[in-house]
Amino acid sequence: MFGTQLAGNLLQGLVLGSVYGMATMGLSLIFGVLKVVNVGHGAFIMVGAFVALWVFNGLGLSPIWAIPIAFVLGMLLGYIFFYTSMKRLIKAPELASLLATFAIGILLEETIKLIYGADFHAYNWTVGKISLGITVMPMSKIYAFLGSIIIAVILYLWFARTRGGTALTCVVEDSEGAKVCGINVGRAYALSFSLGIGLTVASGVLLTMFIPVGINPYMGGVYTLKGFVIAVLGGLGSPYGAFFGGLIFGLLENGSYTLFALVPAFEPFAMTRFFSFFILLLILLIKPTGLLGTK
Repeated sequence: MFGTQLAGNLLQGLVLGSVYGMATMGLSLIFGVLKVVNVGHGAFIMVGAFVALWVFNGLGLSPIWAIPIAFVLGMLLGYIFFYTSMKRLIKAPELASLLATFAIGILLEETIKLIYGADFHAYNWTVGKISLGITVMPMSKIYAFLGSIIIAVILYLWFARTRGGTALTCVVEDSEGAKVCGINVGRAYALSFSLGIGLTVASGVLLTMFIPVGINPYMGGVYTLKGFVIAVLGGLGSPYGAFFGGLIFGLLENGSYTLFALVPAFEPFAMTRFFSFFILLLILLIKPTGLLGTK
């Protein structure tokens, strides 16, 4: 019985981990190209959650339609924030970009609060469930899982087979060399920031498919924390490492919850967070650059 429960929770964790990984790819992409740590990461996820809420409750459409809308909105926000603030801070001290992204996050939170208020929101998207033997999985979670995989594959193909993706890869490797080769580095910076924010906002929609409750302007803080853990775990600056780091984090989070729930003295949710950081510490002691990171 315990083995079945553990296996079911691990499967649930793998599905949730794919969404975590997708949510962190934008964070790693921005750092990999711009060397900017986006501490407003969770606020952009929150914006995506409210896009899903608006599409479902306001337009009466499936949250699936919110994914491209959120991605386009995220890219637009990325370009706006890049050209109004981040462009001037690329060569500035790290603290300047940290404060800028922190301020952007607060701006987004307060703007959404003015529109929707500070109350919690939710939507009820009923699309059935599927029995997988060891667990029963809502179809909404399956759609979130498939959406994460599809987006990750599209991003990989874009990097591997398009001129824009190749240009970004060259800028990551050597920005000065890329400039000598005729690549517009400034435009590549803008594209990477916009694409990273677009991915992050779209991931907010996928997270609501998994957890369609608790949508509020200040929900992003916990996802910022998890995002940094996952990004470091996979190798900060590697979008693909972030995706696989998310899968591992989801497995650790759900699997350890099952184990800690057996101990009466432990509070499972608190202990899963401790355990995830403990495993992160062990991995970094063995491989400081993360799983797929490079020196």
